[in-house]
Amino acid sequence: MIEYLNDIEKCLEVLENGGIFLYPTDTIWGVGCDATNATAVAKIYMLKKRTEEKSMIILLAADKDLIQYVTQPDLSVLDYLQTIIKPTTVIYEGATGLAKNVINKDGTVAIRITKDPFCRQLINQFKKPIVSTSANVSGYPPPGIFSTIGNEIKNGVDYVVQHRKNDMLTASPSAIVRWNKDGTVSVIRS
Repeated sequence: MIEYLNDIEKCLEVLENGGIFLYPTDTIWGVGCDATNATAVAKIYMLKKRTEEKSMIILLAADKDLIQYVTQPDLSVLDYLQTIIKPTTVIYEGATGLAKNVINKDGTVAIRITKDPFCRQLINQFKKPIVSTSANVSGYPPPGIFSTIGNEIKNGVDYVVQHRKNDMLTASPSAIVRWNKDGTVSVIRS
């Protein structure tokens, strides 16, 4: 039996009720919610004391899900992602089907196809994308391990995932690239 099934169940309950939760991702610890629920997304902005001008990352479980949330994805980006080892978030044009407050004012959205088993199972069971933003107050360093997450964040969510709380291997944020209309890549964060 998979150890994190109870966490999945609790997160699904939070997601269905428009709440927010603290969870481990394929990179650092994040604060998440339903990426299609603007009220839930607003709760994260408030918790992080972050302006809505700084959009957040969306996690998907599979490549095929891109076509639901990007109007005209250049699927050659998937070939590019196969050559990358580090988890990489891609900024796509033509965001659709998401809460307005996760879409950048220029119409782009930052999406990462997660390879983390916990995140994939959660997204697959929820059947919608989830937000993944670093579990820190805006302006402070992102948490590489659970113990470095501030109490303001821990106490400000509806649920804290127990899975991987004791991991001591420090993680780092994803790389971020922009997939340009001409099929070239601009590296935003390596």
